[in-house]
Amino acid sequence: MTPCKRTIPSQRIMVASTMILCLTCFLAAKAQQPQAEETTRHLWDTAFIDQGKKAVTKRPAKRSYRIVTPRVPVVGVAPDSVIGITLWRLRPSRKADAGERIISHDGPESVEWLPERMSSNARMAEGDRIRMSVEAARTGYLYVVDQEQYADGSKGEPYLIFPTTRTRGGDNSVKAGRVIEIPAQDDSPPYFTLKRTRADQVGESVTVLVSPTPIQALTITDKVQRLPADTLALWEKSWGAQAGRLEMANGEGKPWTKQEKEAGADGTRSMTEAEPAPQTIFYRPGTSSTVPVLVKVELQYTSSQRPVKRRR
Repeated sequence: MTPCKRTIPSQRIMVASTMILCLTCFLAAKAQQPQAEETTRHLWDTAFIDQGKKAVTKRPAKRSYRIVTPRVPVVGVAPDSVIGITLWRLRPSRKADAGERIISHDGPESVEWLPERMSSNARMAEGDRIRMSVEAARTGYLYVVDQEQYADGSKGEPYLIFPTTRTRGGDNSVKAGRVIEIPAQDDSPPYFTLKRTRADQVGESVTVLVSPTPIQALTITDKVQRLPADTLALWEKSWGAQAGRLEMANGEGKPWTKQEKEAGADGTRSMTEAEPAPQTIFYRPGTSSTVPVLVKVELQYTSSQRPVKRRR
């Protein structure tokens, strides 16, 4: 007797093929997931916070930060509520220097400057050339206000120094991984020069605000404009709760990198996880993603000289 052949219905073949295809797609997606994580920019949950004990992080530490404000807890912080800020001090470049240069055209000659990182509590001297880069961890709109600080604790009039139509065409939108430079690389000059205007001035108070929506009451112009003092006071009252600060360990003095230069020049380029992080991270525990985030950068001058920033 001829043995009969066992046949598999075509429907079963189709089901098996579909299951194999789905499994293959799932495994491929899992294989790509670590790569996506590596290219996604995180500021808070990848910062290794050096407290002399175990790191406060759920991810492998890639950066090292120290706590500057120990009274402000590092728990209960929404990762998208932090703001990264790097202050840059420019010095004339030398041939042997590593790092990227920024060129200014002062008169008939061009000058190459090397930007180097400053800590947020570094002292400044008259004649210093300063730049600032800001990186938000959320989508929103950036506003930067400058006030002079005096020895008696009072402050000068607030000035909105960003946005202006001279920088990025007035575009003040921000997004995680995007770097905003103040002044921009194509501004003339691309830095602030510190000059003294009052003998009793001891510093500058810079307010950085990231709002989830544009502030409709403000009109962006081509110049730095005076902001009503009561407007700034309302911002501080509404969104200016005490902020904490982290400082990158061993970051001070490091030069501007190619990645940072490219990201600052190109408003569409996002920094990746592996690229340089901000020098200082400001955070506020308990802040919601729907609420504006306001932090202050207090810049202090050397005691022997009390310079101030000349407004462009």
